[in-house]
Parts: sequence; C-alpha cells; structure tokens
Amino acid sequence: MDPLTRILWRMAQWWRHPPSRTYVRILIVVLVLAMVLVLIERFIGWPAWMTTDRVPIRRM
Repeated sequence: MDPLTRILWRMAQWWRHPPSRTYVRILIVVLVLAMVLVLIERFIGWPAWMTTDRVPIRRM
C-alpha cells in the first residue's frame, strides 16, 4: 500500500473514531520530547561520550 494512502486512511479512521484524550495527550508528550531532543542536538551538539568510534574496514 502506498504510504500516502495509508496516512490518509489512518486520518479518516481517526476522524470517524477519535482516540481518547489520554492517547492524544501521550502522543503530544512524545512528540514534544522528540522535538526537544532534536533541538538540543541541533543547537548544543552531540556529546563526545555518546559518539562511537568508527572501526576501519579491512579490505582484502
């Protein structure tokens, strides 16, 4: 199934049978936390201790 069709189908389902307020609140909290993490990583940077060392690939 095409991803756009799937999204539109899901939106139609939500329009006909809206989710509970609790589900919507949890969804909003998760989205806000994800946005905060992206903004922190974008403007402050990625900490050095969370960066993995790249292992060189051996070529035969």
